[in-house]
Amino acid sequence: MTYYLVLDLELSGTEVGWHEIIQIGAVLFDQQWNELGQFLDDVCPENEESFSSSAEKVHGLSWGELQDAPMIYDLLPEFEDWVIEKIGLRNPSLQERENALRRVIICGQSVINDINFLRHAYNKEKLKWNFSNVLIDLHTLFFYYEEILRANKRETAKGRSLGKIASFFGYHREDTLHNALEDSILTAKCLKHIIEAAKDLKFQ
Repeated sequence: MTYYLVLDLELSGTEVGWHEIIQIGAVLFDQQWNELGQFLDDVCPENEESFSSSAEKVHGLSWGELQDAPMIYDLLPEFEDWVIEKIGLRNPSLQERENALRRVIICGQSVINDINFLRHAYNKEKLKWNFSNVLIDLHTLFFYYEEILRANKRETAKGRSLGKIASFFGYHREDTLHNALEDSILTAKCLKHIIEAAKDLKFQ
């Protein structure tokens, strides 16, 4: 069975290898897009010099607030354990665990950026990356979806940021600050909307 992990990260900046992950949010779905669970945790950053004020204005998380959060080397295994638990595996062998994670497709808004940060963290902590190499990107899907709308002379969104796409479908953030779980939930709603709409498409 395939699983969909809709993921969002809050970061201390935009440069992989210099800036860090400071929050992980995710929603896990089964193959029929039934929700299996939600995950949210902060990450304690290590490099104060790279903690940018511009990023702080987006997520509202300060350096001081994050000092009691788990370190990334502790949180990544905990995050994988959460995925395994929600899939329904109990005390799996290492091979069973790796095989299960390979069936987990990471989804998100411009998700390659999040994956790049995650893979860098895995490499830095000498952890094995076991998730699927397939990805689903909302930004790309919505680009194609808008082309279909235009071809049918339908209204399109005013941009392709997560906020603009979500607003187009009638969804909105509860706060102006970004939260990794809330953005994961918004992304999942938009993905499901496009997937449902695709079922009604007919090709001549």
